[in-house]
Amino acid sequence: MKLAMKFNACFVVILGLLFVGIYLAGRNYLVAKARDQVSQQARVMMETTASVRRYTSDYIRPILDKYQQHTAEFYPESVPAFSAARMFNFLRQVYPDYTYREATLNPTNPADRAADWEADVIQMFRRSPGPHEAMGEHDSPNGRVLYLARPIKVVDSCLECHSTPARAPAAMVSLYGSQDGFGWNLNEIIGAQIVSVPVSIPEKLAAQSMGGLVLGLAGLALAILVLLNAMVYFTVMRPLSRVSAVAKELSKGNLNVEEIRVSGQDEISGLADSLNRINRSLVKAIGLLGH
Repeated sequence: MKLAMKFNACFVVILGLLFVGIYLAGRNYLVAKARDQVSQQARVMMETTASVRRYTSDYIRPILDKYQQHTAEFYPESVPAFSAARMFNFLRQVYPDYTYREATLNPTNPADRAADWEADVIQMFRRSPGPHEAMGEHDSPNGRVLYLARPIKVVDSCLECHSTPARAPAAMVSLYGSQDGFGWNLNEIIGAQIVSVPVSIPEKLAAQSMGGLVLGLAGLALAILVLLNAMVYFTVMRPLSRVSAVAKELSKGNLNVEEIRVSGQDEISGLADSLNRINRSLVKAIGLLGH
């Protein structure tokens, strides 16, 4: 194997190990960044739903309550959770992978009853009222899901519908019955707002970024390999080729070779200088023998 090929083999091995390390570290970093990006989007969505809930409670509900007092019809648009869920359906047209739930332990609408894993999240908030946000993962029929949750705490306006059936709007009781969704207490945590997204989404984002990283690493590796080869050629291979050619001529008995130009103090320059001295010594020795 030629010396240049040996150098290249060493370069490829070293660069390969270096870039494998960079790839692994970069992949972990990109996955973490993608999860942070998804989490931030979930937080924005959560803040949006919270704003809709507050707007509904402060402005829409007082208006609709005036009509509900004089009619048997119940307007679900007066319920903050209903408005937040409907708004999120529009948001899903842009972000179809995200879902939103207001899971409750004792809901008026059975569709809002917390699943087992949601109930666990709610119970965590109830045991430790301090945390205002929780993030985690859970298994679903479609794979792992990343979720962001915030507790739902009972405020005064909630008690207008959820304290006792007698106090609740008659239209609501007529629609949902008087068995569920009552007995709530002020400041009690009764549910959680939950924004969920499949774990595959941040992994997909990370994979897309990894494609660019791999191409960048490949281009960088090629550029480094070319530069290293150029450096080796001009600093090692070309001077060695000249030294090798002179040594070959001397071994054939040709003493009329041009001396090698020596510059620098490295090992190759020292070898060239030694070869020049050998050439001069041979010329002198043969000249003395001729006399």
